[in-house]
Amino acid sequence: MTRMLLAIVVATSVSIGMQAQTAPRQWTVRRLPDGRPDLQAIWTTQTYTPLERPDRYANQEFLTESEVAALTRLLTQPGVNPLGRGVFGASDQDRQQQTAQNDPTHYDNALWLATTRPKALSSRRTSLIVDPPNGKLPPLTAEGQARAAVRREAVNFDSHENRPLQERCVLWTHEGPPMLPPAYNDILRIFQTSAHVAIVREVSTNLPRIIPTDGRPHTPERMRQWAGRSSGRWDGDTLVVETKHYNDKAAIQGATDRLHVMERFTRVSEDQIVYRFTVTDPATWTAPWTAELPMLLTEGHPYEYACHEGNQGVANILRGARVEGR
Repeated sequence: MTRMLLAIVVATSVSIGMQAQTAPRQWTVRRLPDGRPDLQAIWTTQTYTPLERPDRYANQEFLTESEVAALTRLLTQPGVNPLGRGVFGASDQDRQQQTAQNDPTHYDNALWLATTRPKALSSRRTSLIVDPPNGKLPPLTAEGQARAAVRREAVNFDSHENRPLQERCVLWTHEGPPMLPPAYNDILRIFQTSAHVAIVREVSTNLPRIIPTDGRPHTPERMRQWAGRSSGRWDGDTLVVETKHYNDKAAIQGATDRLHVMERFTRVSEDQIVYRFTVTDPATWTAPWTAELPMLLTEGHPYEYACHEGNQGVANILRGARVEGR
């Protein structure tokens, strides 16, 4: 009887030991001396997932595993232009053609956008937008439609006075806030102190975002900036950032100076921050909209990005417009 009890105890101990060795360790967020979660690292937002859900996936919030695998194989194979128009939502027969580099007058995207860590889908979602449920921007208001029509009329940009802001090194449209994944150099670095969080993006013409988190009030409404004015607070382990007081020239995603953005940064693992934001502008959209994407830990360092206005590209573009006009 004693031997039997001893055998049971030994077997039970071995079983418990094996479970302890194989059970996954629970992740615990790293914290700074002030107790706040440590968001500091170098992150990437690179993804092929589009902001809006393509019509092909109209009633499909998530891709299947096989669809993810097929898209990943296509978008990461050699010689593919990852910026092919509408690739994500194209039909199967059109995808291969749309990912080809067909225009010899531009950069070979298959080469210069290649990364050592192949870009993938941010998740199985068919869009970054999670609300409205259809994955698309809400309808434009009448005022928003009128402004969009004016922008379409000026699409020729045949003067140095109306070239796009990002071409003139004033504002990149992905900078925001809200911060959207750019086509390339999609690296950002986060720094923290007890009173501030700073975000430095690799491709940026604005100054680094320095977000106070010490409860100070927003700047006066009359003080308006290209990227608005951000103010942060902690909601448990989530950094919540409110941005408003944009100027009337930025037109981020077509919005006005009434744009209001709420961002949430939550570190959910050692190598991922969930970034979620809600955009409101009653002068542009009939309802607010929300998007979500992961920021993934990456290696290396951001490189200096230098943009310079009035380079040879502008002169050549305008010269081409004159030739086309003749």
